[in-house]
Amino acid sequence: MKKLQFLALFMTTFAFFAESYAQQGDPKATEIWEPEPKVVTPSEANKAPSDAIVLFDGKDFSNWISSNKEGGASKWEIKDGAMSVAGGTGDIQTKQTFGDFQLHIEWRTPAKVESEGQDRGNSGIFLQERYELQVLDSYQNRTYSNGQAGSIYKQTMPMVNAAKKPGEWQMYDVIYTAPRFHPHNGAVASFAKITVLHNGVLIHNGTIIQGTTPYVGTPQNIAHGKGALRLQDHGNPTSYRNIWIREL
Repeated sequence: MKKLQFLALFMTTFAFFAESYAQQGDPKATEIWEPEPKVVTPSEANKAPSDAIVLFDGKDFSNWISSNKEGGASKWEIKDGAMSVAGGTGDIQTKQTFGDFQLHIEWRTPAKVESEGQDRGNSGIFLQERYELQVLDSYQNRTYSNGQAGSIYKQTMPMVNAAKKPGEWQMYDVIYTAPRFHPHNGAVASFAKITVLHNGVLIHNGTIIQGTTPYVGTPQNIAHGKGALRLQDHGNPTSYRNIWIREL
C-alpha cells in the first residue's frame, strides 16, 4: 500500500512540474500579429462609426424608396432632422440590401396619446423585409406581450419593457445574423438570430427568429438572399432619425 501511495504522489508531483515547465516556454508562441484589426472611429454624439453606411442623416430620402410594387420616391415627411410616417402612403425601404449587420435606429411615437394597445404609435422595422422588430408606444400601455415594443412580432416578447414616455426619442441597437438555407432544396440550415438593446437595455440576447412575422398565421421560411430594411406605415405618425448600419 505504501508503494502505491508513493507512486501516486510521485506521478502527481511529476505532472505538476511538467505543466509548470510547459508554461515557461516562449510567450511569443501564442501571439497573433496578422491580420491586424481595421481601425474604426467609434460612434459618438449622434455620429455613426467611420465604417458605417448612413441610411438617414435627417436631410433626404436618397437611400430610400417606396415599398409598393411601383417603387418610386418615399412620400413620408422630413422635419427637424427626422422622417415621419405619412399615414396611408405605404412602407418605405432601403435601396441597398443587407445580410448580417449591426443597426442603430432611433424612433419616437407621438407625444399626444389618442388611443391604446396596438393603435399607439405603431410601426415596425422589418429586417430583410420579412422579420419585424416591433415599434410601439409601450409606456404604460398594455397589449399582447409578443406585440409590444421590442418584440419579434407575434413570436418573442422582449425580456423587459424599456420604453420611454410618448414623444421621447428612443433607440434600438441591433446585431442581426441572417438565416441560411440549403442550396439544393431551400430548407433552413440555420435560423436568423437577433440581439437587441432598447435604450441601452438588453431585451434580446441571440434570440432565434422562427421565420416571417405575419399578423395572422405561423412563421414561414422561404429561402432568400440579402434583403432591404423596411419601415412600416401603420397609420400612426411615428418618426425615425439617425439610422446607420454596418455590414458584418
